[in-house]
Amino acid sequence: MPELIASPQHLPPVQAQNSEGVHPNRSSRPLPVPELEAYADGFAAIVEMLPSARATIGCIVPAYNEEASIGAVLHSLLGQTRLPDVIHVVVNNTTDRTVDVAAAYAGRHARVDADGVEQSTEVFVHDIGRNPDKKVGALNYGYTLVEGMDFLLGVDGDTVADPRAVEFLEAEIASDSRIGGISAIYSIDDRPFTGLVAPFLIAGQRAQFAAFNLQNMLRGRNMAVLGGQYSIFSIRALRDAMTANRQTTPWVKDSEVEDSLLSLQIKSAGYLTKISARARADVGGMTTLRALDAQQVKWNYGAIELMWPGQRGDTKGQPFHPNLRLRWWENLGMAVNALTRVLFLVLLAGSLSIGAFVFSPWWLIPPVVAVALNLRIALSMKNLGARDILFALLVVPAELYMWIRIGHFVRAWSKFGSKKQVDNWAEQAKAERGSGHAYLAPLLLAIGAVVAAVAVWFQLTPVVQSSILWAGWPVLGTITVLQTLAMFSKLVRRHHGYRV
Repeated sequence: MPELIASPQHLPPVQAQNSEGVHPNRSSRPLPVPELEAYADGFAAIVEMLPSARATIGCIVPAYNEEASIGAVLHSLLGQTRLPDVIHVVVNNTTDRTVDVAAAYAGRHARVDADGVEQSTEVFVHDIGRNPDKKVGALNYGYTLVEGMDFLLGVDGDTVADPRAVEFLEAEIASDSRIGGISAIYSIDDRPFTGLVAPFLIAGQRAQFAAFNLQNMLRGRNMAVLGGQYSIFSIRALRDAMTANRQTTPWVKDSEVEDSLLSLQIKSAGYLTKISARARADVGGMTTLRALDAQQVKWNYGAIELMWPGQRGDTKGQPFHPNLRLRWWENLGMAVNALTRVLFLVLLAGSLSIGAFVFSPWWLIPPVVAVALNLRIALSMKNLGARDILFALLVVPAELYMWIRIGHFVRAWSKFGSKKQVDNWAEQAKAERGSGHAYLAPLLLAIGAVVAAVAVWFQLTPVVQSSILWAGWPVLGTITVLQTLAMFSKLVRRHHGYRV
């Protein structure tokens, strides 16, 4: 191939220099200030005219029976201040009109912003039909479509974000090459609901999410789980995690919580997993006890699998993984909450049965501290509503929701201990369709335990009953004091201006 040689007329003239490196016909004095400023302005104008490369973002929206919400999700994505470069809606196993609704948004979308910058994106809708891997299969299908880009944005089919969410996520992940993924700050969609159960459950889930997010933000914004609801991932981090674990896809169905497992793998590959300081997204909540039970049991069961030492199927427990420390504390906290409540009810009933109950004003301190802590968490919410305040101030709603969470906790550990292989994905889908009665199991178990305890109690002699109460109340008191101190430390901890 012939070489390309620049012709003499295109080369700059060569000028002789003296021994000091200064042209003999040019003064060694610096340029006057006006000339120097003119040169600087001209150079700056040339630099501004140079084309600038920006990172590319591929968005994946796995969708299963999202007819009611997929339109709002796509409308939200197309209204972002920073449009994703491409949006792939991957519909799987659907039985409703999700494809038809999403298809109305298919095609190229372009706009010119107020600052004159033109942005465009293209929406593709893929119906992959029956897929045994469900959401995991949809995510991996989408990954093959965007793996040549810089970042992958995962958005659930029922999650709507603030207009600047993608802009904030991109700025944060691009600011530090050590970050493998960033999760948005999640809250539960607080649109009006009818009845009593749905508003109550939504308020409980909002408080639960707020406490979880705030806890992560106060840990240096280190996020244990990059939730699939609205998270951005570095493609490079995904590739490194796949290589380290000998996988051909980022997500695998080894765990009930595919996002938790991927977060662990990204962390193990040497990357940071963070929660955003500004990007926010509203997630669709569970409005029935049946659906909430199925979701929470799946989450808890999957977390226990990852925490527990040893091998269960293809899932290897990693009890000492940094991302799982918070999970251990969560499970320990739930166990203590269950123990104190059960002990209190048993000892109270036993004391009343023999006329030995004596009220003490000191017992009011734990619930007062709990209410204060719940109120402070509520006040940290960015989009605070009257229902959130009432949920925190009125003792009964928060206490009832805690009992519901204890039921999920017990169900998850019972399923894990039974070693029975259950498809919790299918169980959740069935529950969301309104089928199944597994959520009633904790209530039936509690009723059976109460009946058994009453029968045994009245078979005991008065001396034995008194001995049990004599030993039980100090034990409960000691645990409650430690639990109250832990709540008080959270109550007085600085929030550093974080809003959830």
